[in-house]
Amino acid sequence: MSDLLLTKENLTWRDIAREVAEKHIRPIAAEYDRRQEYPWEAAKALASAGLFGTWIPKEYGGSAGETPVLDLCLVVEELSRVCGGMGVGFAVNALGSFPILLAGTDEQKQRYLPDVAAGRRLIAFCLSEKMAGSDAGSMATRAVKDGDHFVISGEKKWTTNGGVAEIYSVFAVTDPNSRSRRISAFVVEKGMPGFSIGKIEDKMGIRCIPVVETIFDQVRVGPANLLGGREGYGFKHAMETLDHARPGVAAQAVGLAQGALDYALHWVSRRVQFGAPLSSQGQIQGRLADMQAKVSAARHLVHAAALNIDRGASNIGFLAAQAKLFATNAAMEVTTEAVQLFGGYGFMKDYPIEKFMRDAKITQIYEGTNEIQRLVISRNLIKSAMHMDHLAPYCPMPWLDNKQKPN
Repeated sequence: MSDLLLTKENLTWRDIAREVAEKHIRPIAAEYDRRQEYPWEAAKALASAGLFGTWIPKEYGGSAGETPVLDLCLVVEELSRVCGGMGVGFAVNALGSFPILLAGTDEQKQRYLPDVAAGRRLIAFCLSEKMAGSDAGSMATRAVKDGDHFVISGEKKWTTNGGVAEIYSVFAVTDPNSRSRRISAFVVEKGMPGFSIGKIEDKMGIRCIPVVETIFDQVRVGPANLLGGREGYGFKHAMETLDHARPGVAAQAVGLAQGALDYALHWVSRRVQFGAPLSSQGQIQGRLADMQAKVSAARHLVHAAALNIDRGASNIGFLAAQAKLFATNAAMEVTTEAVQLFGGYGFMKDYPIEKFMRDAKITQIYEGTNEIQRLVISRNLIKSAMHMDHLAPYCPMPWLDNKQKPN
């Protein structure tokens, strides 16, 4: 989206994020990737700049304006442009807090969101399990009612920000016999008896952000921790959350693609082969043009999805799925091409470009694999086909007229 289509407030958030990214994240990105440690100094810089409040309403301590999801995407893109790990490390706080924003009681919002908005406490999202990834409805973690309390038992997999976060949005089965009201959502806090961090994953990319197993060994929570104060709405809350959060993952992908393209442009304009910069070669110019077109198209799709969410459009899942699918595929293609343009140097950890390729891969997988996004998109398309009767006069189907079946 060109700057002309962004508001002054949008541009302000983007510029603040860009400044923080360049000053506080780019210089340390490679080091924290190697050490696989959370960059607390970067998180403090984000908090000082007020960026954790981007998507949280002012009445709950945030600074959200008219387009909070778009502003979130602009910030995530700028952070991911220098480090995909820190991009998702920031964005997952939106993922973790969206259940509270979308479904929490006012008391729950007042209790948790101000700390998230100020960056005082990080938050995580606990949905996936070892045997329940894309098929979230088959989760096994249970929350058994005991009086007016619940006792949560089970394990969650792939909890991003796990360990560094102090607040967790957790989904568990409360009624195993129900099909439509099987799952409920809870807020669990670090330090509650029975809650612990299990395996810390050794990852290909986004290595500065912990991804862990979260273990719930008879964690007892009160009614105040039941999200929205109602049982049986957890699956709905989770799906609504993912619809709102997927543009953020897509924005991470756009940032990674843009960051890789930036480095590629810098490299080919200075790398001399056969007596001239690589950028003087026609085939290199063509590849750069394709990379730029993919980045621009992905950015437009992400911004369109985010704006539609902010404006209360219906069927946002259809738009979010398209943004996530296209942008993450573009990120993988562009970062891979950038590595190729670096030649042998691109394969070496001495250079920053291979990290972009490693960080990009996960965007095609988490918060709904791209296979799931295709399913969401195709179902919507097929449903829309039932409303295309105006095309019938121009698309004859003789087997219908003659009651014959097609060959």
